Amino acid sequence: MTTSEPSIHALLQSVAAKAQAAGVFGLVRIEGGTLRCDALASAEPAEFRVFQDGGKVWVALVTGDRWLSQSIEADLVNTGDKIEELLEEELVDLQWKKEWGSPRLSYEHFRDERKLYTFRTGAPVKMERADEAGAIVATLLLGYERTFRPLGDMEAGDEE
Repeated sequence: MTTSEPSIHALLQSVAAKAQAAGVFGLVRIEGGTLRCDALASAEPAEFRVFQDGGKVWVALVTGDRWLSQSIEADLVNTGDKIEELLEEELVDLQWKKEWGSPRLSYEHFRDERKLYTFRTGAPVKMERADEAGAIVATLLLGYERTFRPLGDMEAGDEE
C-alpha cells in the first residue's frame, strides 16, 4: 500500500477528532506524521500512537518505561490472557464491522532503537477509502486504549 503524506495527515486529523471526542485520553495532538494520545492515568508516561511505517498504518502503545512495559507483560502472564483475544473483545464491543475483516488482529511487542517499549498492531485499511480508514483506525485506537488500560500499571495515575 502506497500512501501520500496528505492522505496520512487527513487520516490522523480524522482519528484525532474521534480520540478527543471519546474523552479517554489525556493530551491528543499530531506531531509530524504521528498522532499522539497520552494515556490518561498511567503510573508512568505512555502514549497511544497512530503512524505510518513501511507503507502500513499502525496503532501502538509506546512507553520509555521498562517497568511499565514489564507490568503489562506480567499481568498477561499471570492471567494467561492474550493481547489478540483481549483486543478482539474490545473491538467487537466497539462495533467492529464485518466488512473491515476479522477483529482478531496480530500485534508486535519490542523495544525500538530509541529504547521505547512498543506494542503495535497494523490497521487493515485502504487509504483510498478515507472515511472507512478513519473509522477503522479510530476504532482500533479506542480498542487499544480499552485493552491496555486495565493491564499492569496503566490505571495507577496519582495513586502511586
